[in-house]
Amino acid sequence: MTDSANRLAELARELLGDKVSECIVDRGEVTLVIPRDRLVDACVQLRDAGGLGFEELIDLCGIDYAEYGVDEWNTDAAPDTGFSRGVSRDAASHAGTAHPHRFAAVYQLLSVSNNQRLRVRCYAEDDELPVLDSVIGVWRSADWFEREAFDMFGIIFEGHPDLRRILTDYGFIGHPFRKDFPLSGHLEMRYDASKGRTVYEPVTIEPRVTQPRIIREDNRYPTPGSDDA
Repeated sequence: MTDSANRLAELARELLGDKVSECIVDRGEVTLVIPRDRLVDACVQLRDAGGLGFEELIDLCGIDYAEYGVDEWNTDAAPDTGFSRGVSRDAASHAGTAHPHRFAAVYQLLSVSNNQRLRVRCYAEDDELPVLDSVIGVWRSADWFEREAFDMFGIIFEGHPDLRRILTDYGFIGHPFRKDFPLSGHLEMRYDASKGRTVYEPVTIEPRVTQPRIIREDNRYPTPGSDDA
């Protein structure tokens, strides 16, 4: 698998040239990082060029890299004994994001004819107003995918013929998959029978943090459902 991935990466670099700013081969998978101004041209080549033939866009999703790589726990200088041997909170690392921009779109491509897959990543240059070019002219399946990324992350796809929300309500405020979006949201809606319409109100749900339970097996006690129970 790694050999075929290396061959695909080499061919993509050769055919696309300076349209690729970075080519990553990891765990047998190839990822091409393409700048926004070359995205559509590169996608056309990925679809049409011999040896590539990625005729299908099987998925497109947005990514928010806010605080990506910021660690609350650092295990490098942790003690090697006691319950704290795995982590050291005092030595927490706050290196910040390792990515040049906050928002990106990721395109998962499939070549049926060549039986190979490829990932394309494209960063939006403006963190406040993320804009990318639509690839709907290259793959029609991008239509609803781009609407979903717009709805969830607020990424605007320039050239999309009908860019509007697809999962949330038209009056929804904000973009739920952004890292700074509150867990309880901004507004809640309900149907008011007396008014005969849907009404919007401030959120009444109190945020609650769920504490995970850690269950360990202990041979001193019988397991529920066993013969010894």
